[in-house]
Amino acid sequence: MPRVKRGVTTHRRHKKVLALTKGHRGTKHSLFRRANESMLKSLSYAYSHRRERKGDMRRLWILRINAACRAQGMTYSQFMDGLKKSGIEINRKMLADMAVREPGAFTNLATLAGGRAQD
Repeated sequence: MPRVKRGVTTHRRHKKVLALTKGHRGTKHSLFRRANESMLKSLSYAYSHRRERKGDMRRLWILRINAACRAQGMTYSQFMDGLKKSGIEINRKMLADMAVREPGAFTNLATLAGGRAQD
């Protein structure tokens, strides 16, 4: 059987890994073995943090809604309970956006939710 020279394949793979780790500190962007470890770790962090970001955004929306509710004299839980009881189905992302960009519309919602919560 003829001998197989694998230099091209390995070189290409090494270049790909080193390109992915460009910007990493120390030898993690220049030495292949360290760069490969760094790349695997960074890709796994990127994957998990994409999912983590969803929870971060939800926490941010709840914070904004709560702040706007407190300005109306009610808590977040009272507001959400009032909305549910009055049959208003609107997600937290839209509520947070309304609280920031359209305070008047949010005040109307808070009034509706406040009236229903006391029933």
